[in-house]
Amino acid sequence: MKHARTPDPAWLDSQYDNRALVPDHAIHFSRWQAWSADARRAPGVLTDVAYGHGPGETLDLFLPPRRAGAGLAPVMVFIHGGYWRSLDKADHSFVAKPFVEQGAVVVVPNYALCPSVTIPDIAVQMVRALAWTWHHIATHGGDPDRITVAGHSAGGHLAAMLLGALWPQWDADLPASVVRNALSISGLFDLEPLRHTPFLQESLRLTPAQVRKASPSGWPAPSAPAGRGTLACVAGGDESAEFLRQNTLLQKAWGSSVVPVCETLPGLNHFSVLEALVDPSHRLHRMALDLLQA
Repeated sequence: MKHARTPDPAWLDSQYDNRALVPDHAIHFSRWQAWSADARRAPGVLTDVAYGHGPGETLDLFLPPRRAGAGLAPVMVFIHGGYWRSLDKADHSFVAKPFVEQGAVVVVPNYALCPSVTIPDIAVQMVRALAWTWHHIATHGGDPDRITVAGHSAGGHLAAMLLGALWPQWDADLPASVVRNALSISGLFDLEPLRHTPFLQESLRLTPAQVRKASPSGWPAPSAPAGRGTLACVAGGDESAEFLRQNTLLQKAWGSSVVPVCETLPGLNHFSVLEALVDPSHRLHRMALDLLQA
């Protein structure tokens, strides 16, 4: 069996090119756009709120109705995928709707795209977005002490990085654990194979130093106060062998106390797995709700 670190270009493309692996991917994207347009027409939506001053540093807020005496709501921050080089928060507004209906505040940030920036640059932007959220979300009815970060594909990678961030080093006013827990959907945790994957090389331009810096599978396990700092990793059962392998890496590296959930969800590909997140009847949706309510 080939190992992901074997620089066989054709094999790597066959494992990581999800659009080629899912011939009807355009149907999923079209569905997401229609659902997202509907989600942005709902009341309580604030778009393009600046969390920084750099390119792409805006976020959208999806707010539930405020109820007298209800207290602050749990917060979901959802980070979109696209191999750090494509797609936009506006393509993923649909993720917010079912969680807002359950009373959560949902934050969907954008980030600058490769090759104009590097993957470590994007990770810093997400740190900035989370810091903004912690400082400001109470104004919008969200609880800064109950932030769950979820992400898909490249966003799943960024969610894991945020769980391991050293927050007080970024901002002395931040607590040691800004992220209460995280959900990585089809995440990528070892970037070394991507450095050798032909269809990604021109846009990602990964260097060995960037791979070491931005591969959470090579980090020590995050430490956090009791009751905080856990990660759930899931992937679709119909994804490539490499995505299934990547899905297991953090539980192996960080242990089951930090990564108590590592699951393969049958019958789902790289795109339909995200649709399961917003399906109230699906286990993945219920898993996300459990994280929000933890």
